[in-house]
Amino acid sequence: MAVISVIIPLFNKEQFIKKTLLSVLNQTFSDFEILLINDGSSDGSIDIVTSFDDERITLYTTKNKGVSHARNYGISKSNSDLIAFLDADDLWESNHLENLHRLYTSFPNCGLYATAYSKQFFNGKKMKAHFNGVSSDHFGVIEDYFLASIIDSIAWTSAVLIPKKTILEIGGFDEEMRSGQDTDLWVRIALKKLVAFSAIATSNKIILEPKHHLSYSSSRIDRMKLFENFKDLDTSNISFKKYMDLNRFSVAIERKIAGDSSSYRQLKKEIDPLNLNYKQRVLLNTPPIIIGFLKQFQNVLLRCNIYLSPYKKH
Repeated sequence: MAVISVIIPLFNKEQFIKKTLLSVLNQTFSDFEILLINDGSSDGSIDIVTSFDDERITLYTTKNKGVSHARNYGISKSNSDLIAFLDADDLWESNHLENLHRLYTSFPNCGLYATAYSKQFFNGKKMKAHFNGVSSDHFGVIEDYFLASIIDSIAWTSAVLIPKKTILEIGGFDEEMRSGQDTDLWVRIALKKLVAFSAIATSNKIILEPKHHLSYSSSRIDRMKLFENFKDLDTSNISFKKYMDLNRFSVAIERKIAGDSSSYRQLKKEIDPLNLNYKQRVLLNTPPIIIGFLKQFQNVLLRCNIYLSPYKKH
């Protein structure tokens, strides 16, 4: 039995899946299995996968039911006690699984293990994610997951390792959510379990088009369920309330641009303004047309390897 099961949901990623698979097969830690869940791909992705001759790769095909179902299906088919996730267009550094496994063996009683990660926009330079109050050499348990995640999230799907027993206890990805299902799972785990983190960035979030990261698809409305799920909890924990309010801010901006004024007003009403910085408070009250212009300007800056964000201090 492999030590780690690597689960990769696959839907029409023929331009990316070869590099993604190679980044797994080139790991310094080699005791793993790869479960590729073909979620109804209609392009050449499967031909690329089947061209690999490695007994650690197993391909499953399901009807198109979304990424949450694909991940949950992969978990059900896994033969390992530890589960790592990787999206089919992201990349790992060669020491990623070694980094995660060392974190697990050093702190075996945690419910979630995460590494730092980099973001790469438009084939530009890698930009390391920023974590609130976490030292650049941190390797161990995070004292306050929610406070540490108010800039970039400590947990990101392609950079986590979760004991299978934790998933069985807490539950897997919510298949009714098409957006925000990963955040929902991290919250459910972090509310009940310790989280360990390595500040060594060994995973890379690849963003080649604005639509992959910066736009507001119809699925984003599903994020409203995130706040409904935890509405009775985020008033008693100060850092959790701040974390949730920053998520509310993000979704409120999305809803405003999408023309969903009802959801925008609801979210704005639930936000404590003291949990937002000055830039965020201004943006929350900025007309949609100006926000749209600012997003376009952000894309221009990203192509110049300049990342401005309302979550970061400048």
